[in-house]
Amino acid sequence: MAFINVNNLTFRYEGSVNNVFEDVSFHIDTDWKLGLIGRNGKGKTTFLKLLLGEYEYKGNISKNVEFDYFPYEVKEKQRMAIEIVNEIAPNVEDWEIIKELNMLNTDAEILYRKFHLLSGGEQIKILLISLFLKANNFLLIDEPTNHLDSETRDNLVEYLNKKKGFILVSHDRNFLDKVVDHIIAINNTNIEIVQGNFSSWKENKDRQDNFELAQNEKLQKDINRLEIASKNMANWSNKIEKSKYNTTNSGSSIDRGYVGHQSAKMMKKSKVMEKRIEKSIEQKSNLLHNIDRSDDLKIVPLEVRKNPLIIANDLQIQYDDKTIFNKVSFEIKNGDRVAIVR
Repeated sequence: MAFINVNNLTFRYEGSVNNVFEDVSFHIDTDWKLGLIGRNGKGKTTFLKLLLGEYEYKGNISKNVEFDYFPYEVKEKQRMAIEIVNEIAPNVEDWEIIKELNMLNTDAEILYRKFHLLSGGEQIKILLISLFLKANNFLLIDEPTNHLDSETRDNLVEYLNKKKGFILVSHDRNFLDKVVDHIIAINNTNIEIVQGNFSSWKENKDRQDNFELAQNEKLQKDINRLEIASKNMANWSNKIEKSKYNTTNSGSSIDRGYVGHQSAKMMKKSKVMEKRIEKSIEQKSNLLHNIDRSDDLKIVPLEVRKNPLIIANDLQIQYDDKTIFNKVSFEIKNGDRVAIVR
């Protein structure tokens, strides 16, 4: 057992204002099977390339294993598949190669066919077994199930369940659930590692998000209430303070000491409320950092009398856990000029 340690990792692309990662620290056990998740554009591929040393960064990544990336780029694809295996994992015995293929329910006959004549699924199998046969490596697997049939996916699930020491990127959540035992989640403000599969991570994330949303709403109501009360207290205090210099109807003076005491008491309560407001605002600022929110997308067709080109009723579109359209109805006619606004 060994560890991959990431300490104070900071990275941004040249010319960019914002960091992709900022002061990120964590460690990975090289026996873990990790699923790397995050919305598109959050830096999944960037993170893999940082591990591979393709970008310069601030901080430190220490490890005593070598990283290998899948899909492996094969040159001279007209060679025999066995030659590709020997190129990636030299000095490996034939029986070890056949054993790996058996784990994928694949006949060893494919080793003696031209690589470029193999099906997409067969090529993936050849490359995966080759990379796993390498000594002292940690595999970074990027979208291995693209364009695979269901049988090949099932074979891949069985194979990866018998392996350890990899990071898997996949949009197939069912596939992730079946093969990983830890999740690396790239959030809006941090990277977190949790034990379990995608579904268990998602359940905990939803629970945390719902708690934060409820807490945020409660704090906002408290802030609004306290702001009104604090303002009223301050106004009352000022009115009481001014009354010190008034006289009664009989012409006698008001007890200014008593009035001043009441004014100070009111002002003190106002200051206490202001501190409570500041505390609530501080608590509120610690919420919702990792909750993705977006404004509703509205389509406003400009009025032109033409025959209908597109008619939508209760249109719903969702992508990567983000709702693009939610029961939207509209009609677009041929020749319309359509403005899309958020």
